[in-house]
Amino acid sequence: MEKHYSEEKFWEKLKKFALRAGHSVVYTALLLYYVLQKPNLPAKARVTILAALGYFIFPVDLIPDLAVGIGFTDDLGALGVALFQVAMHIDEDVKAKAKAKLVDWFGDDVDTSDVDEKL
Repeated sequence: MEKHYSEEKFWEKLKKFALRAGHSVVYTALLLYYVLQKPNLPAKARVTILAALGYFIFPVDLIPDLAVGIGFTDDLGALGVALFQVAMHIDEDVKAKAKAKLVDWFGDDVDTSDVDEKL
């Protein structure tokens, strides 16, 4: 799936489906995106993130994104597995960048506690 990742496609999909996907999916994707920007990230972590973000971007999902209520379940699963595998690389700077983007898109009323508690 990493061959389907591109920065342009990532931002396109995230902006298009942000409200429908919800805070947890968007925050998880943003955390992975900002970790991916780290220059010293190990290759294995980079491949893991690219595969998860590639799946998120890929237009053909196991569960179509347009399916009301469950459309992003598979995306969150793929992103969550990747997040768990690279959690040791997520620092306060990465969290701050992801939260800042969430606030920019959703306003001050964002809740990242579900994801943060798992890190």
